[in-house]
Amino acid sequence: MAKAAWLTLSPAQGSGNGNIKNTATEHTGRVARNTTVTVAATGVEEPATYKVNQKAKTEFVQFTEGAEMSAPKTGGAVTVQGKSNSKILTFAWVGAVSDVEIPGSYQANGSSATNGEAITGDPGSTAEYDFSLSLTFPENTTVDEVTRTLKVTAEGGQEVQIAIKQAAGDAFISVEPTEITLEADGTAVSVTVKSNTQWTAS
Repeated sequence: MAKAAWLTLSPAQGSGNGNIKNTATEHTGRVARNTTVTVAATGVEEPATYKVNQKAKTEFVQFTEGAEMSAPKTGGAVTVQGKSNSKILTFAWVGAVSDVEIPGSYQANGSSATNGEAITGDPGSTAEYDFSLSLTFPENTTVDEVTRTLKVTAEGGQEVQIAIKQAAGDAFISVEPTEITLEADGTAVSVTVKSNTQWTAS
């Protein structure tokens, strides 16, 4: 039986006494892996074998953008991406966020996964995988930047957060009606001002 492809032998052949250097590719899965090397020799019926074990990578989760990313003031779809080797990822807002819903599913290793539940096939056991979560943001109608902080938690409790900063909206002002008539006695008539910023009437 041939060894696993992640292991490289140098040299792979020789004559007489010698040493074989065993080198592996980086292992990003959270479960240790192993393979068996078979060393056959001319004129020897039963080959010699040895087992090679490679330690696993610690369970982790991270966002591709780091600790901060931006969202457009106009709102719409915003995709948050990252990498992990966890069996379960759970997404939640930090603090109270009522205007952006976290969907029940996200993409993990190219397939749909359910927020807070085991990922089908557990791809993180053998290698790290990419994940993405699609969020729908409302338009920012204020003149202030709005920050919402998203966290993702791995099955083992590892947690990472990202601040999604939505750009400030455009300032606006309107009045209704645009013309009024006052009675001769000067009784007050109101005009409605609609704005998202400070204003002064003069």
